[in-house]
Amino acid sequence: MTYNILISCPHLQRTIDCYRELFIKYNFDVYIPHVEQKLTEDELVEIIHQYHGIIAGDDEITENVLEKAKLLKVISKWGVGIDSIDISAAKKFGVRVYNTPNVFGEEVADVVMGYIILLARHLHIIDQKVKAGDWTAAQIQGSSLKNKTLGVIGVGSIGKAVVKRALASGMEVLGHDIAPIDDTFIQQTGMKQVDMDTLVTSSDFISLNCNLTSSNHHMIDREALEKMKNSAYLINTSRGPLIDEKALIDALTYRKIAGVALDVFEYEPLPAESKFRTLPNCILGAHNSSNTIDAVLRVNEMAIDNLLKGLGIEKNE
Repeated sequence: MTYNILISCPHLQRTIDCYRELFIKYNFDVYIPHVEQKLTEDELVEIIHQYHGIIAGDDEITENVLEKAKLLKVISKWGVGIDSIDISAAKKFGVRVYNTPNVFGEEVADVVMGYIILLARHLHIIDQKVKAGDWTAAQIQGSSLKNKTLGVIGVGSIGKAVVKRALASGMEVLGHDIAPIDDTFIQQTGMKQVDMDTLVTSSDFISLNCNLTSSNHHMIDREALEKMKNSAYLINTSRGPLIDEKALIDALTYRKIAGVALDVFEYEPLPAESKFRTLPNCILGAHNSSNTIDAVLRVNEMAIDNLLKGLGIEKNE
């Protein structure tokens, strides 16, 4: 049997030549659409009816899409977050959904610490000034990390990796998670588990490392930003909708908080008219904090294995 497979994950698309022989081996007829960031519901509705499996990025796989996916047996999500997939609808239509959990902890944590250092020492601003021939950059004074407090919201695999790096930098660390945090990890690291309000009001840096759910949409809202220290920095490498962006733009504009580093946004790609582009106390990423050569190849293989599993195909080495 030939299986029609849709590959919409940009990371796998870019490395697709590494897997051509494997796809031939398993009789996969692979379609690779143009994807800038993700496929929309409307785009998927037009094409989904012909596929048995999909290796997806952050595509809008809604109930409307799944209702038209008559052949679809499996969605293999490339990465951790499955908030863009209607899981209840997938169950309703008998479509298996897999993701690749616990795969990006080290990579994302590296970026979080990179952002913390950039923000603390204003290295991004110094770089811009020196490139412009402005040696007054030498007068810019940063802050030491030692004895500063980092608040980590979401202490899963990524959050734990962030905690370890922060402790190695001499920081104090507060952690908050709606799920129980492993007692052994707390004992080994000395991280203090606190409620959300304590974390927000006490931290010099706050890192968001939790999944997006219906209950934490805009968890960093105007009220939370008002509670933060004026000298505090916010880092988001998780999901854009965790933050109320309008409230954040106001907080940055009026210096209610010191600055922010955003790898993710409510709308991606970041719109050309976004106010974030004009704010000097804002570092912008491109939803690629997990994007290393090593991680991409590792997750590619896991996503393909999940595809095989979902199709009921035994993997042959």
